[in-house]
Amino acid sequence: MKNQNGKAAILGLQHLLAMYAGAVAVPLLIGTGLGFNESQMTYLISIDIFMCGAATLLQLTVTKFFGIGLPVVLGCAIQAVAPLILIGQSKGIGAIYGSIIASGIFIVLIAAFFSKIKRLFPPLVTGTIITTIGLTLIPVAVGKMGGGDAAAVNFGDPTSLLLAFVTIALILGLQIFAKGFIRSIAVLIGLVAGTSLAAMVGLVEFSAIGHAPFFHVPQPFYFGTPTFDFSSILLMIIISIVSLVESTGVYFVLGDIIHKKVTENDLKRGYRAEGLAVLLGGIFNTFPYTGFSQNVGLVQLSGIKTRRPIYFSAFLLIFLGLFPKVGALAQIIPEPVLGGGMLVMFGMVAVQGMKMLSQVDYQDEKNLLIIAVSIGFGLGFNSIPALFSKLPETVQMFTSNGIVMSSLSSIVLNLLFHGLPKSKAVTTHLRTDP
Repeated sequence: MKNQNGKAAILGLQHLLAMYAGAVAVPLLIGTGLGFNESQMTYLISIDIFMCGAATLLQLTVTKFFGIGLPVVLGCAIQAVAPLILIGQSKGIGAIYGSIIASGIFIVLIAAFFSKIKRLFPPLVTGTIITTIGLTLIPVAVGKMGGGDAAAVNFGDPTSLLLAFVTIALILGLQIFAKGFIRSIAVLIGLVAGTSLAAMVGLVEFSAIGHAPFFHVPQPFYFGTPTFDFSSILLMIIISIVSLVESTGVYFVLGDIIHKKVTENDLKRGYRAEGLAVLLGGIFNTFPYTGFSQNVGLVQLSGIKTRRPIYFSAFLLIFLGLFPKVGALAQIIPEPVLGGGMLVMFGMVAVQGMKMLSQVDYQDEKNLLIIAVSIGFGLGFNSIPALFSKLPETVQMFTSNGIVMSSLSSIVLNLLFHGLPKSKAVTTHLRTDP
């Protein structure tokens, strides 16, 4: 039993490291966009990590009303960054958290209804969305492989590339030649080895640990009393619905990986847990949460079939949220090393989406058109957001987000070409070989 718990803890640490950069990216982007000072940013990052763990626990623990019970990690929704910066700049910080609280309540209230329209997400739609998510994230990983900032003079430095490719090679080598538990933690070993190599050449920066406070207590309404602005609430409700679509794809693909049928009741509990996590995020002044696609590829790579490792991840996240100095340890992983690991994981996300699309009938040319246009929208609009620069800013929030555009186009085109599928046809869930 102790041996099993030890292995689960290491797998949990691997999941934490895989999602850490994505988890802190949202508060960093929003805090920077709103001009937060150092103490505000410290709180924002610490409470975000803490709430990622709490939100993940809500999804892992199945009750009558909450929890989907899949090995899912919840993190801040990246698609909420631009809208929240816009709300903060125009309406104030209070309006940010008022809109988040309201959208969380909205998600909890519509959970039962939203679970009934899962027929809108057959393999054609969910596979397209998951593929787009993976392909959209890959350029982020590639950017980190070069050092993170493409405008920097030393971007693409040979040392950075060496670290990235050594990390990738280690992960691939362990996946090919290792067996059992060692094979399941290939990404963690790759990240640790890559960081160790970087330390040998003086590329590991430890200053983040020294600057972080030792202890931090989550504080409700840290940034003041929330305000409830109708237009801000409406915008966040729309973003929350898009997040539910992304989470639905994550839930289905995780069910596909572990060979578990995701039922309407599962979705209902999952949506409620997500809504409650968003509500708590508003109260503790962090941001909306969604199923983290970053960790889907890791579930596939590690081959885990239980929630135990994710429980360890959740408790570790809560712990790190209380002790920012400990949490800062994860920040010492150099960008190129992290980028190498992310490339493998994001590629696995895309491949999992392709596996789901393999269930689609390609004799029907309409299906080919839906996939082609939706992935084209997702990748194209995400890479050239200036295409819509002449449109109102509110519209640009949606059109410049490739995942949003791919989700909306695949759903709408599927309904336009095929109508609403029969319930019986869609409730039969995908299966894959172990």
